[in-house]
Amino acid sequence: QVQLVESGGGLVQAGGSLRLSCKASGRAFSSSAMGWFRKAPGKERQFVAATRWSGDSRYYADSVKGRFTVSRDNSKNMVYLQMDNLKPEDTGIYYCGLTTTLRVDIPSMYHYWGQGTQVNVSS
Repeated sequence: QVQLVESGGGLVQAGGSLRLSCKASGRAFSSSAMGWFRKAPGKERQFVAATRWSGDSRYYADSVKGRFTVSRDNSKNMVYLQMDNLKPEDTGIYYCGLTTTLRVDIPSMYHYWGQGTQVNVSS
């Protein structure tokens, strides 16, 4: 079993920054990937970014490329999402998830989810 706990959400003005953290615990998951998704009111859960626990692969949604950076600290089992130049459309609940599949951008491919952290970006 894997447990994921997000933190770091909050309220920020447009153009500001936030860093989200996701702590993973439980069984070993070296071959898996960690993804960040967000859910805005009235919308489906959307892919934001992902990274694998091994290697240098990073994946981003087009809407966040150049503004968001996903990183990890294997020694701490932590995954981070640095969000810069935030926009009001980035508002939503941000979830981290774990998948052992190759499709890191599809929510249904994820086996475990955290409880989510709210991000609000005011204009």
